[in-house]
Amino acid sequence: MPLETNVKKRVYLYDSVDKALLAILRTDARASISKLAKLLHVSRGTVQNRLDRLIDSGAILGFTVRAHDELETDVIKAIMMIEVVGKSTAQVISKLRGIAQLEKVHTTNGAWDLVAEIRASNLLEFDHVLRDVRTIDGVLNSETSILLSSA
Repeated sequence: MPLETNVKKRVYLYDSVDKALLAILRTDARASISKLAKLLHVSRGTVQNRLDRLIDSGAILGFTVRAHDELETDVIKAIMMIEVVGKSTAQVISKLRGIAQLEKVHTTNGAWDLVAEIRASNLLEFDHVLRDVRTIDGVLNSETSILLSSA
């Protein structure tokens, strides 16, 4: 899902309560305000205000469902390592964000500049994603590994 780059987010300094709230939401994004307040030892109003600020500041991009791997047998998941030409990393990342099947894009060190997590519904869609990434100006090289099983 592409991020809106022209929307200015408010600057917000995150403290230990915000970080703890994010950690809880990573494991249970469906937790109620009451449950979050109890776990954090703060009021429900504080949790609601913190959630609103985290969303408004862009720290929380959305809420989603994570299904068990065994339920998603028809999904192709892969990791793509990407080498970028010169100083075009920001431009390449911006283009990569426009490809819906790329769930996450990470900067990294070593031989590769970026690592992208791919999720496609079939091989044809997967092939299109590979082609789309490889034709982005600034992408010099890439290597992709399909994830077969998780240990």
